[in-house]
Amino acid sequence: MHPYALLAGAICSELVGTTALKLSDGFSNPLPSLAVVLGYGLAFYLLSLTLEELPVGAVYATWAALGIVGIAAIGVVVFDETIDPAGVLGIGLILGGVYVLNVVSEVSAH
Repeated sequence: MHPYALLAGAICSELVGTTALKLSDGFSNPLPSLAVVLGYGLAFYLLSLTLEELPVGAVYATWAALGIVGIAAIGVVVFDETIDPAGVLGIGLILGGVYVLNVVSEVSAH
């Protein structure tokens, strides 16, 4: 499977796990608690497969950055959290960094 598809799956699984973490109420709610364990477990498994083909620095930076952006968006949409203009700027800078790292830089495998 394509390593970037595996990375996308790892990011999505981490987003599920983090969202479930919010819903687990300190692991007192069983179903979301199970989703935390499964989401993070799958995320790390897929991340390990990604690392077989891509450099660890680029993979981890992309995974972390897109996880931050994704969970911030989920917070706004699902949990009615707010984001101010400085937060929007920060998210834009994170996305710009991912673009530079993966498209412009020679660090990542093209």
